[in-house]
Amino acid sequence: MVASFLATLAMTMRHINITVVFVSSMDYLFRKAKQPDAERIWQIIMQAKEQMRRMNSRQWQDGYPAVENIANDIENGYGYVLCQEDRVIAYGAVIFDGEPTYNNIQGKWLTDLPYVVLHRLAVADEMKNRGVATAFMQKVMELAKQKGIGSFRIDTNFDNLYMHKMLYALDFTYCGEIFTARNQQRNAYEKVL
Repeated sequence: MVASFLATLAMTMRHINITVVFVSSMDYLFRKAKQPDAERIWQIIMQAKEQMRRMNSRQWQDGYPAVENIANDIENGYGYVLCQEDRVIAYGAVIFDGEPTYNNIQGKWLTDLPYVVLHRLAVADEMKNRGVATAFMQKVMELAKQKGIGSFRIDTNFDNLYMHKMLYALDFTYCGEIFTARNQQRNAYEKVL
């Protein structure tokens, strides 16, 4: 199963021009999202939904994430933003409480360590292809290490090629399949920090 998925993904990526850019994550401010950020965050989420639609991806085309998801992220302290000169340029939900759907993986996680999860990663259109998503991921890794967390788990749809390529470039390992709370299949990855 794993070998077949990776072979298919590698074949697909050879024909698509996706570049993963590494930048210094020191160029950005990474902080918890605040209620005044909500409008800008929603704008970025809508841009990401539209990009996925244009690429014929099925991810985020069913009403998720919704405004309520972002409001809950901020209220629960999960929402984080990456800023450049006080402007929010990326958003993600950074969760240290675990992910219940990860308990039933079809495959095997690399570790049984406590882990950080990243959901709803989105980058503003004007900042795409500049390494911003990679910088966000690096900031999540730094935060996890500061908290003594030894693992980073993430999931994505089979057709989110940008995310697959970035995860591969950041040395994440494909571990199997999970099903979301909305019963949608996702490819699951883990990186030991």
